[in-house]
Amino acid sequence: MTESTPSDRSEAEQYWEARYQNTPKPWTGRPNALMARWSETLPTSTALDLGCSEGNSSVWLAQQGWQVTGVDISTTALTRAAQHVADAGVAERIDFQQHDMEYTFPEGQFSFVYALYLQSPVAFPRDTVLRKAARAVQPGGVLLIIEHASSPSWAPQMKQFPTPQQALATLDLNLDQWDTLFLGAPEREVTEMKGPNGETGVVTDNIIALRRKSGY
Repeated sequence: MTESTPSDRSEAEQYWEARYQNTPKPWTGRPNALMARWSETLPTSTALDLGCSEGNSSVWLAQQGWQVTGVDISTTALTRAAQHVADAGVAERIDFQQHDMEYTFPEGQFSFVYALYLQSPVAFPRDTVLRKAARAVQPGGVLLIIEHASSPSWAPQMKQFPTPQQALATLDLNLDQWDTLFLGAPEREVTEMKGPNGETGVVTDNIIALRRKSGY
């Protein structure tokens, strides 16, 4: 794959590459808990991790026996992910690919396609990318989308987030071809950050889980 130069990178690619270079994200080795819970209900097969970052969830899935394709826009994040894969001894089960998903996307179909918080502070065609994600789900496979649906309870609610129903509607899917496994916005405890005075809180996530019907 030909690596892009700074002059031809999109705003999103420049932003995320700079963010990873300037503020290294600590490697936890822990998968997203909601994704892990869903994956454990599925037979081990092929997975596509969209926005895989440093590979926490990809590596964990590979350790469970999945064949994983991990995608991120940042080459710095993927370089770190590759090292974590090598350290974990699961390199044969993971293929990391750099894509600016507005323009390029992994080939093929997968039994489990997931996008975790695929939201960006700079311009990013979320709806278009998630439609591509839906097309990458093989018949009988599962699409899982988890997104922020609120600010932490200790923070001012400065932004209006979509409801799960609104978020699903933007994908413009033919729902006759899908079974809805879950559509909701449950609360969870915030574990990744604390408030300005060290307080804990709760946050709401939109969760969309769909299974593509066989024959479609």
